[in-house]
Amino acid sequence: MTQSGTEAAPKAKPRRGRPPSTSLNQTLILDTALAIVESEGPDALTLRRLGADLGANHTAVLRHFSGKDEILLGLAERLIQEAMDGFVPAESWRQTLESLARRVRAACLAHPQVAVLVATRVSRRGAEFHGADVVIGALREAGFADRDAARYYRSLVDTAMALSAYEAAFAALDSQSQEGDRMAWRREYLAVSPAQYPNLAAVAPFLAEADADDQFETTLALILDAVAARAITLRPAT
Repeated sequence: MTQSGTEAAPKAKPRRGRPPSTSLNQTLILDTALAIVESEGPDALTLRRLGADLGANHTAVLRHFSGKDEILLGLAERLIQEAMDGFVPAESWRQTLESLARRVRAACLAHPQVAVLVATRVSRRGAEFHGADVVIGALREAGFADRDAARYYRSLVDTAMALSAYEAAFAALDSQSQEGDRMAWRREYLAVSPAQYPNLAAVAPFLAEADADDQFETTLALILDAVAARAITLRPAT
């Protein structure tokens, strides 16, 4: 009883488990989307599934994102944010591009299911703008005019993402499929007929040595060697 003689209203019991929809925000939604994709694959990500995991009607998600596509762009930005976190350009343009490409690869391999889903997207957000500014700055430092810097930026970024997404797609496979593909270099390729495939047979013992790290670094070096060669042609003759 209260001092006035009337009974106090019982206190409302707090909700357990899922957060109320009023607590939704973009960060929480993207965290949940990321968890769904990483645990169950890209096909599991739907607005209804997001709503269920967030403890809200799926329409509540649409107060923060215009639709699933904007959520995917948010996940793409997350990958770039992870790659750019703490990044400082190196002393030379080439070292800057090498370091950034390795960071993009590491972020994609840390979240392979997400990388496969969003590697081709343009997030059009702050982290992507930061990355673009760094790459273009490195190319301008190498001596390229603005038009060429823009062209090479597009080519370099697309190639780095394609390489990383390709590797992420392999990482997203089940362990049995991964092992089967790895063993093919040591088994089927070593067993090819020298009479039918003379060139392949000659190098077959070395194919297994070219692991994922070697492939990435070799491809990166080839691309940057080509960029450096073109940059040399721009330098004035002495």
